[in-house]
Amino acid sequence: MLVTYLKASRGLCETDSIVFGAAVAACRIIGAKLPMAGRATKQSSAIPAWRKRIEDRIAKARALIGRLISFRSGNNRPRVVRTVRMAFAGTNISLSQPDITQKLTERIDDLKQKIAAWGKRIRRVTERSRRFNQNRLFQSDRKRLYKSLERPEVCGAGPGPDQANTVVFWRGLWSEPVNHSEGLWTEVVASQCASITPMDPVIITPDDVADAVRRAPNWKSPGLDGLHHYWLKWFMVCHAVLARQF
Repeated sequence: MLVTYLKASRGLCETDSIVFGAAVAACRIIGAKLPMAGRATKQSSAIPAWRKRIEDRIAKARALIGRLISFRSGNNRPRVVRTVRMAFAGTNISLSQPDITQKLTERIDDLKQKIAAWGKRIRRVTERSRRFNQNRLFQSDRKRLYKSLERPEVCGAGPGPDQANTVVFWRGLWSEPVNHSEGLWTEVVASQCASITPMDPVIITPDDVADAVRRAPNWKSPGLDGLHHYWLKWFMVCHAVLARQF
């Protein structure tokens, strides 16, 4: 079936769409789960489990600090009192003892120190993970690393340029005929290069395409087209079309 569709392909974009459709059809026939609804892939932004656990501890500690401060200020509502008793569970501290204010202050300070320690742990592990990923990316794809280190450009919030003026400006550069005076140096360079043998034209064959995809990993994360190398390897009827279009 691919042969019929590939004959009508007018470019690499159409060939890519045809091969992607064939891959989806093959997955549906064998009952494989498709990992995405669309074709564009995105990196997962899910929070790691360890960080979520620590953030939950911090949230609970902050809520407990609020209740303790409220009780220390004179709020004796049953819900607040129940929370304070749970905070001192397992100790010999009673809410009716005379130095309860000092005990509350000590408990609040202890919780604040725990929150600070948990926050430092998150920052420390996040920084280590960032350095590790940058070092690994430096070994595999330096261009991608340098691109990630670039600061995004800050675009102005003012009005954009006038469309008519923009058209006139670029038309004056690219559409108006200009007579250039190159001088005698161009003839000298041309005479010096006359004896150079021109390079043979590059001809890409289906075997070149097959050899290129043979060394590529099968299920490495695809690009924006969502097409894995596996399908380019085994849909061999597309090699001739790709070679011709390349």
